[in-house]
Amino acid sequence: MSRRNSIALCWALVVCLLLGHNAYLWLGKRIVPDTDIMALLPVQKRDPVLQQSFTHMVDAAQQRVIVLLGAKDWTDAKRAADAYSAVLSTKAELLTTTQLTDQTQNDWLAKFQEHSLILLSSEQESQLKTQSPQFWLDSALRNLYSPFSGPKLGAWRDDPFGLFTGWVQERAQETPVRPRDGYLFVANAERQYVLLSLTLKDSVFAMGVQQSVMALLKQANEAAHKTAPDAEIITAGVILHAAAAGEQASNEVFTIGLGSMLGIILLMWVTFHSLKPILLILLSIAIGCLGSLSICWILFERIHLLTLVFGASLIGVAQDYGIYFLCNRLSADAKLSSEALLKRLLPSLSLTLLAAVIGYMGLAFTPFPGLRYMAVFSALGLVFAWLTVICWFPLLISGGTLKSGALVRAYGNTLTRWPRLKANKITIFIGLIFVLFAAFGVARLGVNDDIRLLQNPPQHLIADQIKLSKLLDAPTPVQFYLVRGATQEIVLQREEALKKQLDPLIVQHKITGYQALSNWVPSAQTQSVRKALLEEKLLNEGGALTQLAQQLGEDADWVAATRTHLLNSGKLLTLDEFLKTPASEPWRHLWLGKVTDDYASIVALRGLSNVNLPLIQHAGDGLDGVQWVDKVAEISSVLGQYRHYMGWVVMCSYLVVFGLLFVRYRRDTWRVIAPAAIASIATLAILGFFNQHLQLFHVLPLMLLLGIGVDYGIFMQEKASVHHATAWLAIGLSAANTLLSFGLLGLSKTPALQSFGLTMLIGIALVWLIVPFFRKENLHGD
Repeated sequence: MSRRNSIALCWALVVCLLLGHNAYLWLGKRIVPDTDIMALLPVQKRDPVLQQSFTHMVDAAQQRVIVLLGAKDWTDAKRAADAYSAVLSTKAELLTTTQLTDQTQNDWLAKFQEHSLILLSSEQESQLKTQSPQFWLDSALRNLYSPFSGPKLGAWRDDPFGLFTGWVQERAQETPVRPRDGYLFVANAERQYVLLSLTLKDSVFAMGVQQSVMALLKQANEAAHKTAPDAEIITAGVILHAAAAGEQASNEVFTIGLGSMLGIILLMWVTFHSLKPILLILLSIAIGCLGSLSICWILFERIHLLTLVFGASLIGVAQDYGIYFLCNRLSADAKLSSEALLKRLLPSLSLTLLAAVIGYMGLAFTPFPGLRYMAVFSALGLVFAWLTVICWFPLLISGGTLKSGALVRAYGNTLTRWPRLKANKITIFIGLIFVLFAAFGVARLGVNDDIRLLQNPPQHLIADQIKLSKLLDAPTPVQFYLVRGATQEIVLQREEALKKQLDPLIVQHKITGYQALSNWVPSAQTQSVRKALLEEKLLNEGGALTQLAQQLGEDADWVAATRTHLLNSGKLLTLDEFLKTPASEPWRHLWLGKVTDDYASIVALRGLSNVNLPLIQHAGDGLDGVQWVDKVAEISSVLGQYRHYMGWVVMCSYLVVFGLLFVRYRRDTWRVIAPAAIASIATLAILGFFNQHLQLFHVLPLMLLLGIGVDYGIFMQEKASVHHATAWLAIGLSAANTLLSFGLLGLSKTPALQSFGLTMLIGIALVWLIVPFFRKENLHGD
């Protein structure tokens, strides 16, 4: 067996292993691509307390689905909710619903009644310090005799002065949601709503879960509308956005992949008028994809759906090596064996692979796991496609088997009319014009790294989220205060200090309120101070309790018994006790516990707006252990930092590639690399003329533009081509396919991929047009 046959056989065995592994993954293991968009966000070596605080807030939100069913009539709203819940109850393994019963409310209050004496509202604490005993006497008598004095929580003797009742009412103000007829109720001026809080049992980013839950919610919606046709249904939850993004990405994988494939087939048919070259190119691409999937799964144990979307554009690049070989096979002497031709082409094919891999692997320098997956996936795909060309193409196609048509000859003839760069006045004039164009365009290029520009959820989901947030007055999970200290007590004390600085902002209507664990469990210091204050102002001899007994005609024994009874409900409440109660469930995400050497908690703000954000974020200035966390601003800042960083990486990559190419091309190296450099600058200028805001996802494509642009420069400068027309045909076919794949990526509804694709679309088109200017004079003619 010849050496060439042995190499081909070994590669056949590798391909069989890839086929078997892919069959195992998709048919046996039944892997499902990950749809977690958070994989695109940066991972930093950062404060673990900060990281856990954000994770807590996100995790608390992402497994929940909130549904509001509203109608003008409360009865209709209840009927719609009953129909909706009935459908959900058939799939209890997917979703659980929080049930509200009288026992639930009793359990909620039971633990607090054991500590009711020292649970005061901030207003009551102030009144204890300033009001006379007569004020409290009047309050107690009003609570006893007036039927309209407010809700009664237990017997009058348990809370004669209404202090615990006032604290419960203040806690109720943390949300507009109220119990009503066994439902959770909220309303605006137009409708009354039943609130259903649903909890997912499985990951929201599993595509199977998304499909099942979305189908179930759709069925529940239909049942509710059938029962109450005029009902309004508002639904919000991370799974809705994840499912929409997953469906969109799946469609784009199909569209981009199919569009690229059809483009390749059409162009190859027009070029060669033969099915064999088409099958060979498709074979190299298919093996590239198989290899990428297998190795990426082995390395990362996951495949992200957006990786597949981006990987679909790989089709437009992986075919370069096969096209280059086929074009040279077409123009080479029929007597020259394909193995000899490959030997002649191998240096240039190796350099093109190396340049492209450098371009893709530049993405691996980013802090985004999702982009790293994309970079590794694409680079591996190129390597496997290249190996397929090297190992199989010389055996599968021989000299004289390829024929070209009139269209190919017509395209080749365009090169004879294409000007060539020369050292003359015209070149200097064009250069000056380009410098002015580039300078003016780049100067107009704005910069905006706001992460929100990379989001594009469906408008109906945004509308529902906004309306639900207004109705529920819910805090944002990405902007909050982080409070930490050496002990739980210090954390609670620091929360209380922060709240004193936030209270004026509520009065000024800058925020509507805050959620904090110290609302429910005051610090031990505060509880002790309040207990002493209560004893001094209300329970001691001569205080309001004594005067109340005189007013009611009770004796000293009654006073002593009542005082003892109240003091028994004045033992300190601890945070650990509270976190074990049913009432703590909605607030547990605010407590981080001990992280590294400190304890930490979160104070979440309600009614926060971007207009007031500069004022809010400085409210905690000067307080020990208090830190403002703004995940949106943080990620946007990281995007800006890495935009600068990747700009330097791109420039350094040009130097590295120049050094690699110089070994082969010497003084002509600049001709290889100049088209990519000029196209990159022109692309940025064009984006500036169209008033685009420069983002990281405009800079990252410049790495790929370097790799692909250098490929075209190598094709045009390589001496292995009999004449420039062969290289020009290979560049034309490659560029057309790459334009198609990245052009389709530019149509993506995922903004990051759209920016990436648009930049590549402009850049590749420019490289295609610029490369011929830098060709050397050919003794054989163009």
